[in-house]
Parts: sequence; structure tokens; C-alpha cells
Amino acid sequence: MDGEFVPWAEARVHVLTHSLHYGLSIFEGLRAYETPRGPAIFRLHEHIERLFHSAQIVGLSMPFDRATLSEACCAVVRNNALTSCYIRPLCFYGADGMGLHTDHLRSHAMVAAWAWEPYLGEEGLRKGIRVKTASFRRQHSNSALCKAKASSNYIISMLALQEARMAECEEALLLDNDGFVAEGSGENIFLVHGEQLATPDPACILDGITRRSVITLAGEQGWTVQERRITRDEVYTADEVFLTGTAAELTPVREVDGRRIGTGEPGNITRQLQTDFFAIVRGQRPPPEDWLSHV
Repeated sequence: MDGEFVPWAEARVHVLTHSLHYGLSIFEGLRAYETPRGPAIFRLHEHIERLFHSAQIVGLSMPFDRATLSEACCAVVRNNALTSCYIRPLCFYGADGMGLHTDHLRSHAMVAAWAWEPYLGEEGLRKGIRVKTASFRRQHSNSALCKAKASSNYIISMLALQEARMAECEEALLLDNDGFVAEGSGENIFLVHGEQLATPDPACILDGITRRSVITLAGEQGWTVQERRITRDEVYTADEVFLTGTAAELTPVREVDGRRIGTGEPGNITRQLQTDFFAIVRGQRPPPEDWLSHV
């Protein structure tokens, strides 16, 4: 916290912390994986760069530079003796005053790390999950600034996920304001028709780093990926559907709105991309780019 290591139970903020009341904070989610050379963080520099882009978008002054925050992400893995974990940097306003104006507020930064199983479950990774289209819409790009990974943007995601869980589904699917497919509550979405992959146009979604990685891996296999508008009925008729994200990694979808996707089991393309992704993050094969930062 703010450049000092503190025990988990002592990492506290005041109840009048500005970001707690008004929701203006930014964060990232990263994973470190166990490799033959020790733990390695997946695409560390891209995540830190996106954190700074989020700060620029919402007008939050960063209290540390990129190198310092990158090293903090490595240090929390080392200091906690973790071999595989989730890492959460967060930048927020403190308790210097109330009101909507922020010009007098100091910004703070923290980085935490902990062991975290696959977000949608080991069984979800193997067998696929059930998804429900939410009644809530993805925020308009001019109301929520969707390129910022801001905490306040996730209110709709939480409401959508609650709705999905009440319907006994594991995840929600959000549509945009025009009724086209946007993303999951915390993931990007891909469809497969034959050997053609499609994913929503990045204009109205968070352009996920795992999403970009999957597009690269698909290209290695000779599969093209269209980034375009996708209708809801295209999801129902897809041969395969899967979700991507740091927490969810690459999770197959077996059912959407009570409709079976393809055979109801993860398809060949999903499985191949899963295999390629985990082989890279676990250091079992070289990545196509400099994707691993060894701790």
C-alpha cells in the first residue's frame, strides 16, 4: 500500500475514502502462473499500460510510475511465496474530503496477490458453463467510458451476474444499447461458426488482453477472427462459444438462455485454443511475443 508492504489484515482505508463513496477508482487483474523457471506474470506490461490508460481516461493522477507498479506486482508474488496466483492493482482517491470535485484529493495505490482458482470453476473450464442474457445493458461508451477499467463500470456487471445466478446460470451476457452482443459480466466473448471466429467490435467493450492473445493464437492456427457486431441469435446458432478474461482464462460455454450450443460440449477450436493458451502461460512452449514476466 502506497509503496510499503503491510500484512493483509492491516491493509485498511478510512470509511470516508472518496472512492468508496463515489466509485472513482481504477484497477487491473493479472495472473501469475507456475512455470519451469518459477512464477511468471502473463502480459504484465500490457496490463500496467492499460491501468495508466484508465487513469488518463478518468483523470486520476497516478501516484507511482509504470516501472514501480510493475515491480510491485512481481514483489507481492515473491513476498507471499506464491507460485500461481491472481494479482490486483488498484488506484483510488483517499479521505481528504467529500464532494464530487477531485482536484484536492490525493491518489493512492495498492497491489495484492492471492491464490485464486479458475473464476468460473475447474468444471467450467473442462465442461463449459451456462449463460443467461441479462436484462441490463452494457453502458453506453459516452456514459461509462468503456475503455477504462474503472470500478464503477462493474455495477451493471454485478447486477447482471446476480440475475444470471438466480436463473441457475454461471454467467451473464450483456447486450449493448443497440441490442448487439457486448460481453460477459467480466469477460469477452467469442463465437465459432465452422472455422470462422467472431468477437464483438472493440468499440463498445473493454478490449481484453486475454482477448487479444486469443486472436493472436487463432491466427497461428490459420483461423481468422472477425471483429464485428454480433446478434443474439448468432450466439444461439454458433457451433462453439467461449469466454476470455484474466480471471476466467478461456472458459467454454455449453448453453445460452436454455439453448444448447453446438453439441453441448466444448468444441475442437475452443479446446485447441485452451491448450495453446495454457501451454504458453505455464511455460511449456514459447509465446509468440514477450508475454511472460518471470518473477
